[in-house]
Amino acid sequence: MPKIRTNRGAAKRFSKTGTGRIKRRHSHKRHILTKKSPKRKRHLRHAALIDHADEAAVRQMIPTL
Repeated sequence: MPKIRTNRGAAKRFSKTGTGRIKRRHSHKRHILTKKSPKRKRHLRHAALIDHADEAAVRQMIPTL
């Protein structure tokens, strides 16, 4: 039986919260920021939780999470 491998791309993008939910970062914060409003950029700063429907897929990619 082979070892279970972690998807390294997913491991760099997701982390676990204290309550066991999975945290993610917002997109659209890398470049072309001049046309985006300060309010929009400020809200993109903070992390978000992944949707409940996607949780099983992420846990399958990162079994040690």
